[in-house]
Amino acid sequence: MHDTTALLVELGAVILGLGLVGRFAGRIGLSPIPLYLLAGLAFGHGGLIPLDASEEFTMVGAEIGVILLLLLLGLEYSASELVTSLKTQYPSGAVDFVLNATPGAVAALILGWGPVGAVALAGVTWISSSGVIAKVMTDLGRLGNRETPVILGVLVMEDLAMAIYLPVLTAMLAGVSLAGGSLALVIALGAVGLVLYLALRHGRLISRAVSSDNPEMLLLVVLGLTVLVAGVAQQLQVSAAVGAFLVGIALSGEVAEGARKLLTPLRDLFAAVFFVFFGLSTNPADIPPVLLPAALLAIITTFTKIGTGYYAARRAGVGPRGRWRAGGTLVARGEFSIVIAGLAVATEPRIGPIATAYVLILVIVGPLTARWTQPIAAKIEARRGGGGGDKAVGVSGAEAEPVAKSAPERRLGSHDDLTPEPACEKHE
Repeated sequence: MHDTTALLVELGAVILGLGLVGRFAGRIGLSPIPLYLLAGLAFGHGGLIPLDASEEFTMVGAEIGVILLLLLLGLEYSASELVTSLKTQYPSGAVDFVLNATPGAVAALILGWGPVGAVALAGVTWISSSGVIAKVMTDLGRLGNRETPVILGVLVMEDLAMAIYLPVLTAMLAGVSLAGGSLALVIALGAVGLVLYLALRHGRLISRAVSSDNPEMLLLVVLGLTVLVAGVAQQLQVSAAVGAFLVGIALSGEVAEGARKLLTPLRDLFAAVFFVFFGLSTNPADIPPVLLPAALLAIITTFTKIGTGYYAARRAGVGPRGRWRAGGTLVARGEFSIVIAGLAVATEPRIGPIATAYVLILVIVGPLTARWTQPIAAKIEARRGGGGGDKAVGVSGAEAEPVAKSAPERRLGSHDDLTPEPACEKHE
């Protein structure tokens, strides 16, 4: 009874604290992710007050948080949207991978972490934070901008690549042989292909089988199916997160919309628990020694992400100002960098502190680069005598036209409890 009382007290205090922290983050216009991480650092091992009674529950809640993050992400897309993005955006996705995964891999090898650490840190530096990016684009009124579909296309490619990357990382972390790792990858690719095929051909039948007019029944069926598939995927060394993502893709139409509304508050709760748990499992004393490499890595990957966005927007025919805005917007890292580090920390404990410091830096720098990259680039260009960004506006008058929302643009509300609002003004 005493243990149960301590659990309830600690758990209640944690959830209440998360609510207050999230409210404060909203007041100052900041993503709550860094504050959740700091809260975990403050109350974890080596922190001010260790939370021993609720540690096991928090660990399970963190697993559920990852599953719900990927499920809701999958619900944002239909199979046809993913296939279309794959056909049109794969060059930008390839450039994104090379420019942003390479610094993490090289840094891990320099630090002596070996191949497993290199693959894990490559993922940490590769994937942008859709949650922070959503908030920034909404706050800056850029949802109708010409470069917005380009940004979404890069994010979609990253999400789709996670279905391949996570099984590879999971197999490496489990220490399986090359044959076992190849088998896990083949299973993952086969599962993705099968789900896309079934969703394209029989998506209505799948959604009809899951559908229910009773919200309670819909919630139980979707959540139960997701956790079951995630568990089976984990058993097959494919990654529970990928299993949840595939369930989300398989559902479409009114079922996906209804499940999204029902599960969003649940996801927000457990995602917050996940970030806190990651902070709890990281010793604050381990962070100061890695601040310098984390800062150097953050600087390098800030420029590589800007280059990624610039290339992708240029390829799509967006003018110079929109290219710089696209690059600056993609800089932020967040939820998936922590998910990847959370998977790897048991095998390579040193990745936890550097990933925490890295995300803390870029989750704060990201909104600043989104706002200031284009003005700074215009000033530099003007000083060089190139006429700056103002001349660039005349390059393509079509850039001032509103862009119709594509279906993946729904994902702008998929994290941080965001609801897209109409842009106040259109740019380029």
